[in-house]
Amino acid sequence: MPRRKNADGVTSALRQVQKQAQALLISLRKEIHAKEQELRHLKDEEASLGRLTGARIARAAAPKAGAPAPRAARGGRINWRTVLEQLPKQFKASDIRVIRGLKSKRPSEIFAAITRWIEGGTVKRKTRGIYERV
Repeated sequence: MPRRKNADGVTSALRQVQKQAQALLISLRKEIHAKEQELRHLKDEEASLGRLTGARIARAAAPKAGAPAPRAARGGRINWRTVLEQLPKQFKASDIRVIRGLKSKRPSEIFAAITRWIEGGTVKRKTRGIYERV
């Protein structure tokens, strides 16, 4: 339902403010676009000068808009052979978690390692949840 113009001109004043805000928004977007182009140009110039001098440029990677937040590091590579050597003759999956650096590993990673050990012939499954080094 269209609004009627009040005697005091309230709706026309609101429209004027909306038009001004819209004009400001458009000019702000143009200014942002110009600054982004200038920044891109400066980065290209920096890279070309870096190649000329042979210097490596280390930049902190800024997350892009809409990109998911970076995940926390879960640790580096694990040498699963040394983990197996540290385990007792008979062990459970919970015994693996006691070893330093494996506390934050996902259960899927631990059971994948156990499966590799079984398929490799270094571990036998005694009963459900109990394994034995060969």
